Amino acid sequence: MNEPVRGIDADVTGRVLQPAGATTIQGTTAGSNYVIALSSVAALGGFLFGFDSGVINGTVDALAHAFGTRAATTGFAVASVLLGCAVGAFVAGTIADRHGRRPTMLLNAVLFLLSSIATGLAGSAGVFIVSRLVGGLAIGAASVLAPMYIAEIAPPQVRGRLASLQQMAIVSGLFCAFLSNDILARLAGGAGATFWLGAPAWRWMFWMEAVPSVAFLAGVLLIPESPRFLVAHGKRNEARRVFARIGGDADALIRQVEQSLRGEHRPRLSDLILGGRLAPVVWIGIALAAFQQFVGINIIFYYGEVLWKSAGATEQWALRINLLTGLVNILATLPAIALIDRIGRKPLLLVGSAGMAVTLAAMAAVFATAGLGADGRPLLGHVAAVTGLAAANLYIVAFAISWGPVMWVLLGEMFPNQMRGAALAVSGSTNWVANFAVTVTFLPMLNAAGLGGAYGLYALAALFSLPFVWGFVRETRGKTLEQM
Repeated sequence: MNEPVRGIDADVTGRVLQPAGATTIQGTTAGSNYVIALSSVAALGGFLFGFDSGVINGTVDALAHAFGTRAATTGFAVASVLLGCAVGAFVAGTIADRHGRRPTMLLNAVLFLLSSIATGLAGSAGVFIVSRLVGGLAIGAASVLAPMYIAEIAPPQVRGRLASLQQMAIVSGLFCAFLSNDILARLAGGAGATFWLGAPAWRWMFWMEAVPSVAFLAGVLLIPESPRFLVAHGKRNEARRVFARIGGDADALIRQVEQSLRGEHRPRLSDLILGGRLAPVVWIGIALAAFQQFVGINIIFYYGEVLWKSAGATEQWALRINLLTGLVNILATLPAIALIDRIGRKPLLLVGSAGMAVTLAAMAAVFATAGLGADGRPLLGHVAAVTGLAAANLYIVAFAISWGPVMWVLLGEMFPNQMRGAALAVSGSTNWVANFAVTVTFLPMLNAAGLGGAYGLYALAALFSLPFVWGFVRETRGKTLEQM
């Protein structure tokens, strides 16, 4: 391993940089405040990731009515964004390596803006799906770009917490989408009711995304390019100015990045092959990415309105329950950010897997034992309804303190330098493909097996994730990227 430049306490990739003896991000130095500001702007992409993912929640039934689609087609319209996400996650790193992190994030912001406008204007299911695919490209790219940019400016001792800003932004975006949907549906009298300018409320739900899209665009215009990218492309003077604002000896930091870049090359898929087969660590990353989705978390966030209406709630109450779950998601993410650099990644995953398995099983039992009304919906008594709602929110807590933020942090840390970019592309795309598979099958599964069958399947996935984490996932807390 290359020896670090004297006077610098940083990992030699140049992605994590902290002057020796400098005040950490928890202090009040100008440099640390600047790092927080840059990280927050990058995390706005995560906010849009969450908003765009959650806004569909209150519109599913209205979309089916507006476009005259059946369950499978409606499910594909909802899940189509995830196909774009898989592509966006796969190509974003290459584009960012070639053209820069900042220009790629600017393109991202434009895609978010265009998608929000076009989705609201869609006059057919086909146009709607294409518009959602464009939004998916932006979401997938944001899921890679924000952690990448943050990691390249973050001190190692708080890398987990700063990287977790992305997850906090995602869950905040989800909550704001739920809140916006609830307000618009209440004012209009329903998601399908006519609202401002004669357009139905569901169109305005998508158009609301234009506001954070413009904010993200303006924010990215104000931040500098990643200093590591600048050094890699020979722009030493620009990199020196950025490092000087972050804090520390800018010239020493530049020398360290240059040292780390020797022998590096652009990420290649061939880097993932060791001894003629896919490297075991890549399989672990793929499994982590898949398990995060197979536990069914996004069913709550994409289909929350449908789920609670299936359980007997009115549209208005279903949207209010979405608000509650969104708030619980935000509050539960806070302890994850506080604990991830203290107790480690693996313990959080184990606790989360156990908690999700228990709560999902409880939800499955509640709905499997419920009677059915004339309309085919479950008939829940007071105790059963309270139990189901409590289990759903405890399930969200279990996910938010563990698999939500920890999976993304681990994927950014666990791979060796020579394969990190390619392995991230494959693992990130796997996450979105698994998300698509779970999302597109939910409505047909709901019709075939009911809520009890669906949640039983997700409970099994959570249960299987326990021995996987115990046996295959290694702790990364406190290690440099070279030690992985």
